[in-house]
Amino acid sequence: MKISKSAERLNERVKCLGLKPTKQRVVICQVFFSQSGHRSAEDILKEARLLDAKVSLATVYRTLKLLQENGLAESHNFQDSQALFEPKLDDDHHHDHLICTSCGHIVEFVDDNIERLQLEVAESQGFLITSHKMELYGLCKDCRNRGDDGA
Repeated sequence: MKISKSAERLNERVKCLGLKPTKQRVVICQVFFSQSGHRSAEDILKEARLLDAKVSLATVYRTLKLLQENGLAESHNFQDSQALFEPKLDDDHHHDHLICTSCGHIVEFVDDNIERLQLEVAESQGFLITSHKMELYGLCKDCRNRGDDGA
């Protein structure tokens, strides 16, 4: 598994903070940065334990917290669910989310018109946006086709 630029950046930051890039922390970073998308700490733990059986859930959470503090990860609690984490890669741009209330499927999207409209609304109200997130909840196509109601 190839270590990403983001994981390398974290390793440098860890050293600057006087912390050791432990084997478990490196394994967790390899797993975390190996794919995009939203995963729970438990999902990351399961995959990390395939590489190192000694990895603990506490170490996963501490590493994810370190990643967040250094701008390399984001945490989301979609509709008050458990925290899901996603890597913030070097070339990442802001994106918003569509979340299926039936199966939990998450779609990331970018829409320049929405971004522009948000800025216009804020400006018309004399408001300076420093950050934002958009989460739209509903039913994905597959769940709608199955007749799921999202309850």
